[in-house]
Amino acid sequence: MSIFGSMKTAVSGMNAQANRLSTVADNIANANTTGYKSVSTAFSSLVLPSTSGNYNSGGVQSAVRQSVSEQGDISYTTSSYNLAISGDGFFIVQSPDGVPVLTRAGDFTKDDQGNLVNAAGFKLMGYSYDSGAPSVVVNGFSGLVPINVNQSGLTAIQSTTGTFTGNLNSNANVATGNLPSSNTAPITADTKQMSMVGYDKLGNTVQYDFYFTKTAAGTPASAGPPPVAATSGTWEVAVYRHDDAATGGTSSFPYTPAATALVGSTTLTFDANGKMASSSTGAMTITDPVTGGSIAMDLSGFTQLASEFAGSGTPNGQAASPVDSVSIDKDGTVYAKYKDGTSKPLYRVPLATVASPDNMTLMSGNVYSANGQSGVTVTGFPQTNGFGSIQSGALESSNVDLAGELTEMIESQRSYTANSKVFQTGADIMDVLVNLKR
Repeated sequence: MSIFGSMKTAVSGMNAQANRLSTVADNIANANTTGYKSVSTAFSSLVLPSTSGNYNSGGVQSAVRQSVSEQGDISYTTSSYNLAISGDGFFIVQSPDGVPVLTRAGDFTKDDQGNLVNAAGFKLMGYSYDSGAPSVVVNGFSGLVPINVNQSGLTAIQSTTGTFTGNLNSNANVATGNLPSSNTAPITADTKQMSMVGYDKLGNTVQYDFYFTKTAAGTPASAGPPPVAATSGTWEVAVYRHDDAATGGTSSFPYTPAATALVGSTTLTFDANGKMASSSTGAMTITDPVTGGSIAMDLSGFTQLASEFAGSGTPNGQAASPVDSVSIDKDGTVYAKYKDGTSKPLYRVPLATVASPDNMTLMSGNVYSANGQSGVTVTGFPQTNGFGSIQSGALESSNVDLAGELTEMIESQRSYTANSKVFQTGADIMDVLVNLKR
């Protein structure tokens, strides 16, 4: 055995333990860093060729391993902008130089421009709702924009779609007087009325009066040709602007001006089971000559059963109202909450992952980038395709075990000392050999 070889082996042991102590130092220093993932040192033997009776000591090699896939504890905060991921996935953030990277550090706050930025200065990225509900780009970061929560001023959204569901009493009488669609007073007593509020482009509320009138009883099935399915009743739906109603007398009719008072009408036909018949789509368009807008109404949810008349409507749109707060849902949707209690989606936060998170490249700022060993980046929305959920008002703590790190530090110190003793012993033997000549 070469004395120099044993000294080199001891040096490799000291270097390996120094690397181990470096990872321990990093872990302890970042024990309170949000979303930090601990690193550890793994050792493997380095063997040199030996001959019979002559052993060549090799040494030890060290490799750093990351525990990126290990979930940290979640702690709750008072800021709705603080985000934690429960489950798999990483936030997509943008570095100051515009490069998208991944992180679990969700300690976001609003900067002077309204962007959500974490403690390392990385901007949270998401998809905007400006062009409707966004779709995710599964294999890249195209379409992502910084999430900005500055929502000042008033916002008004005109109603363009709506749904109306409920029940029409199957025992109702077939109308015998003037139908509401004729806009002639008096109208038949066999009609039911309900109103719905929509919004114009300026955020003004517009009330629409809906009249439901049974116009025909059911018909039996016919063998044809062509075959005709049985029906249980036909109803007329007529819609007027409430502002156009008559102000005198005991009836809203006639609505004025008579030529344009009727803003929408359709016919609903029900099958023998009281469900909407296939021949009746339940679609109706309200065309408002005053606001200049139109509302596509969906009435397909109505039934005709032996129960009291009931209905509920939900149009889209929004009255002029200031933003009260911004919230982030578990599925990553960022909502603006308005003073009047309504809300509007602004962005949707995606998550990204790779096949082997522990092999990603660690960068300054507690962020990661994909590489050849980690696999390509896959993007998706929270709570879909195996991705975790987002917890608003929470942070993911570091997964460092402080007690374990202190134990590692003591072990590393003792191993380093033992290796240094081997080196010192080899140096003493060398002194003996040098002194043999004297």
